Amino acid sequence: MTAELGIICLVLALLVSLAQSAYLFGNLDNILAASMPRAAWLQALLVTLSLASLILLRVESDFSIQNVASHSNLHLPLLYKIVGTWGNHEGSMLLWLWVLSLFGALIVMSTDTNPSLIRSTNAVQAILVAGVITFILFTSNPFDRIFPPPPDGKALNPLLQDIGLAMHPPLLYLGYVGFSIVFSLSVASLLTTQGGREWGKIAHPW
Repeated sequence: MTAELGIICLVLALLVSLAQSAYLFGNLDNILAASMPRAAWLQALLVTLSLASLILLRVESDFSIQNVASHSNLHLPLLYKIVGTWGNHEGSMLLWLWVLSLFGALIVMSTDTNPSLIRSTNAVQAILVAGVITFILFTSNPFDRIFPPPPDGKALNPLLQDIGLAMHPPLLYLGYVGFSIVFSLSVASLLTTQGGREWGKIAHPW
Protein backbone atom coordinates (compact mmCIF):
# COMPACT_ATOMS: atom_id res chain seq x y z
CA MET A 1 0.00 0.00 0.00
CA THR A 2 2.96 2.34 0.48
CA ALA A 3 3.70 2.42 -3.25
CA GLU A 4 0.04 3.05 -4.05
CA LEU A 5 0.02 5.90 -1.51
CA GLY A 6 3.00 7.44 -3.28
CA ILE A 7 1.26 7.29 -6.66
CA ILE A 8 -2.03 8.63 -5.28
CA CYS A 9 -0.20 11.58 -3.72
CA LEU A 10 1.42 12.35 -7.09
CA VAL A 11 -1.92 12.24 -8.90
CA LEU A 12 -3.54 14.48 -6.27
CA ALA A 13 -0.59 16.88 -6.47
CA LEU A 14 -1.08 17.01 -10.25
CA LEU A 15 -4.75 17.95 -9.80
CA VAL A 16 -3.85 20.62 -7.25
CA SER A 17 -1.19 22.07 -9.56
CA LEU A 18 -3.67 22.25 -12.44
CA ALA A 19 -6.12 24.08 -10.17
CA GLN A 20 -3.38 26.55 -9.19
CA SER A 21 -2.42 27.19 -12.80
CA ALA A 22 -6.04 28.13 -13.58
CA TYR A 23 -5.31 31.46 -11.86
CA LEU A 24 -3.62 32.60 -15.08
CA PHE A 25 -6.68 31.90 -17.22
CA GLY A 26 -10.04 33.61 -17.14
CA ASN A 27 -11.54 35.82 -14.47
CA LEU A 28 -10.84 33.52 -11.56
CA ASP A 29 -8.87 35.94 -9.40
CA ASN A 30 -11.50 36.34 -6.71
CA ILE A 31 -12.27 32.63 -6.58
CA LEU A 32 -8.69 31.35 -6.36
CA ALA A 33 -6.87 34.20 -4.61
CA ALA A 34 -7.82 33.18 -1.07
CA SER A 35 -7.16 29.48 -1.61
CA MET A 36 -3.81 29.87 -3.43
CA PRO A 37 -1.55 29.67 -0.32
CA ARG A 38 -3.38 26.62 1.01
CA ALA A 39 -3.24 24.93 -2.38
CA ALA A 40 0.51 25.60 -2.67
CA TRP A 41 1.22 24.07 0.73
CA LEU A 42 -1.13 21.15 0.03
CA GLN A 43 0.77 20.44 -3.16
CA ALA A 44 4.10 20.53 -1.31
CA LEU A 45 2.69 18.22 1.39
CA LEU A 46 1.46 15.68 -1.17
CA VAL A 47 4.82 15.59 -2.96
CA THR A 48 6.59 15.27 0.41
CA LEU A 49 4.40 12.27 1.27
CA SER A 50 5.20 10.70 -2.09
CA LEU A 51 8.95 11.14 -1.56
CA ALA A 52 8.62 9.80 1.99
CA SER A 53 6.78 6.75 0.61
CA LEU A 54 9.69 5.92 -1.68
CA ILE A 55 12.16 6.35 1.17
CA LEU A 56 10.07 4.03 3.36
CA LEU A 57 9.95 1.39 0.60
CA ARG A 58 13.74 1.47 0.44
CA VAL A 59 14.12 1.27 4.22
CA GLU A 60 11.80 -1.75 4.26
CA SER A 61 13.68 -3.31 1.29
CA ASP A 62 10.45 -3.86 -0.65
CA PHE A 63 11.90 -5.59 -3.71
CA SER A 64 8.52 -5.78 -5.40
CA ILE A 65 9.29 -2.18 -6.41
CA GLN A 66 11.54 -2.01 -9.47
CA ASN A 67 13.37 1.06 -8.20
CA VAL A 68 14.21 -0.59 -4.88
CA ALA A 69 15.22 -3.93 -6.41
CA SER A 70 17.54 -2.21 -8.90
CA HIS A 71 19.30 0.16 -6.52
CA SER A 72 19.30 -1.41 -3.05
CA ASN A 73 19.79 -4.73 -1.27
CA LEU A 74 19.40 -6.31 2.16
CA HIS A 75 23.01 -5.64 3.15
CA LEU A 76 23.09 -1.96 2.24
CA PRO A 77 23.57 0.29 5.32
CA LEU A 78 20.46 2.20 6.37
CA LEU A 79 22.02 5.57 5.52
CA TYR A 80 22.58 4.57 1.90
CA LYS A 81 19.15 3.00 1.65
CA ILE A 82 17.74 6.42 2.50
CA VAL A 83 20.04 8.75 0.56
CA GLY A 84 20.20 6.27 -2.31
CA THR A 85 16.60 7.30 -2.98
CA TRP A 86 17.93 10.08 -5.19
CA GLY A 87 20.90 8.04 -6.45
CA ASN A 88 18.95 6.95 -9.55
CA HIS A 89 16.94 8.60 -12.32
CA GLU A 90 13.43 8.00 -10.96
CA GLY A 91 14.29 8.98 -7.39
CA SER A 92 16.20 12.08 -8.46
CA MET A 93 13.22 13.22 -10.54
CA LEU A 94 11.03 12.88 -7.45
CA LEU A 95 13.55 14.95 -5.47
CA TRP A 96 13.50 17.51 -8.30
CA LEU A 97 9.70 17.66 -8.03
CA TRP A 98 9.88 18.08 -4.26
CA VAL A 99 12.14 21.13 -4.56
CA LEU A 100 9.88 22.65 -7.23
CA SER A 101 6.79 22.25 -5.05
CA LEU A 102 8.62 23.48 -1.94
CA PHE A 103 9.67 26.73 -3.62
CA GLY A 104 6.16 27.14 -5.00
CA ALA A 105 4.87 26.99 -1.44
CA LEU A 106 7.52 29.34 -0.09
CA ILE A 107 6.85 32.07 -2.68
CA VAL A 108 3.22 32.47 -1.57
CA MET A 109 4.51 33.66 1.80
CA SER A 110 5.77 36.85 0.08
CA THR A 111 2.32 38.33 -0.52
CA ASP A 112 3.03 41.59 1.33
CA THR A 113 4.62 43.28 -1.73
CA ASN A 114 2.48 42.45 -4.77
CA PRO A 115 -0.12 39.77 -3.98
CA SER A 116 -1.40 39.44 -7.53
CA LEU A 117 2.09 38.99 -9.01
CA ILE A 118 2.98 36.46 -6.32
CA ARG A 119 -0.13 34.41 -7.06
CA SER A 120 0.64 34.52 -10.78
CA THR A 121 4.20 33.39 -10.02
CA ASN A 122 2.86 30.47 -8.01
CA ALA A 123 0.54 29.57 -10.90
CA VAL A 124 3.47 29.46 -13.35
CA GLN A 125 5.45 27.36 -10.86
CA ALA A 126 2.45 25.03 -10.62
CA ILE A 127 2.58 24.53 -14.39
CA LEU A 128 6.22 23.44 -14.05
CA VAL A 129 5.23 21.07 -11.25
CA ALA A 130 2.41 19.62 -13.35
CA GLY A 131 4.83 19.00 -16.21
CA VAL A 132 7.32 17.18 -14.01
CA ILE A 133 4.60 15.08 -12.35
CA THR A 134 3.27 14.08 -15.77
CA PHE A 135 6.78 13.11 -16.87
CA ILE A 136 7.31 11.04 -13.72
CA LEU A 137 3.98 9.22 -13.92
CA PHE A 138 4.27 8.27 -17.59
CA THR A 139 8.01 7.79 -18.14
CA SER A 140 9.87 7.57 -14.80
CA ASN A 141 7.52 6.14 -12.20
CA PRO A 142 9.58 5.20 -9.11
CA PHE A 143 6.70 3.06 -7.81
CA ASP A 144 6.53 0.56 -10.70
CA ARG A 145 6.18 -3.01 -9.43
CA ILE A 146 7.85 -6.18 -10.68
CA PHE A 147 6.59 -9.75 -10.34
CA PRO A 148 7.79 -12.02 -8.97
CA PRO A 149 9.87 -9.89 -6.59
CA PRO A 150 13.50 -11.03 -6.22
CA PRO A 151 14.66 -12.28 -2.79
CA ASP A 152 17.36 -9.61 -2.76
CA GLY A 153 18.13 -6.53 -4.79
CA LYS A 154 21.23 -5.28 -6.52
CA ALA A 155 24.03 -3.32 -4.93
CA LEU A 156 23.95 0.46 -5.05
CA ASN A 157 26.63 1.84 -7.37
CA PRO A 158 29.81 1.92 -5.21
CA LEU A 159 30.55 5.44 -6.50
CA LEU A 160 27.34 6.58 -4.81
CA GLN A 161 28.12 4.94 -1.47
CA ASP A 162 29.66 8.07 -0.06
CA ILE A 163 28.47 10.62 2.48
CA GLY A 164 28.57 13.19 -0.32
CA LEU A 165 25.52 11.48 -1.82
CA ALA A 166 23.52 12.53 1.24
CA MET A 167 24.31 16.21 0.74
CA HIS A 168 25.25 16.82 -2.88
CA PRO A 169 21.95 16.24 -4.78
CA PRO A 170 19.67 18.03 -2.27
CA LEU A 171 21.99 21.05 -2.07
CA LEU A 172 22.48 21.08 -5.84
CA TYR A 173 18.74 20.90 -6.48
CA LEU A 174 17.98 23.62 -3.94
CA GLY A 175 20.27 25.79 -6.05
CA TYR A 176 19.43 25.20 -9.67
CA VAL A 177 15.92 23.76 -9.33
CA GLY A 178 15.07 26.39 -6.74
CA PHE A 179 16.13 29.07 -9.22
CA SER A 180 13.02 28.11 -11.18
CA ILE A 181 11.11 30.50 -8.95
CA VAL A 182 12.93 33.41 -10.63
CA PHE A 183 11.88 32.01 -14.02
CA SER A 184 8.28 31.73 -12.83
CA LEU A 185 8.42 35.25 -11.46
CA SER A 186 9.75 36.52 -14.79
CA VAL A 187 7.07 34.75 -16.82
CA ALA A 188 4.32 35.92 -14.45
CA SER A 189 5.60 39.50 -14.76
CA LEU A 190 5.45 39.29 -18.57
CA LEU A 191 2.02 37.69 -18.62
CA THR A 192 0.45 40.14 -16.18
CA THR A 193 2.51 43.24 -17.11
CA GLN A 194 3.24 43.77 -13.42
CA GLY A 195 6.99 44.11 -13.66
CA GLY A 196 9.05 47.18 -12.92
CA ARG A 197 10.89 47.88 -9.72
CA GLU A 198 8.64 45.65 -7.62
CA TRP A 199 9.69 42.67 -9.73
CA GLY A 200 13.33 43.35 -8.84
CA LYS A 201 12.57 43.67 -5.14
CA ILE A 202 10.70 40.35 -5.10
CA ALA A 203 13.22 38.50 -7.28
CA HIS A 204 16.36 39.68 -5.45
CA PRO A 205 16.18 37.31 -2.41
CA TRP A 206 15.43 34.32 -4.64
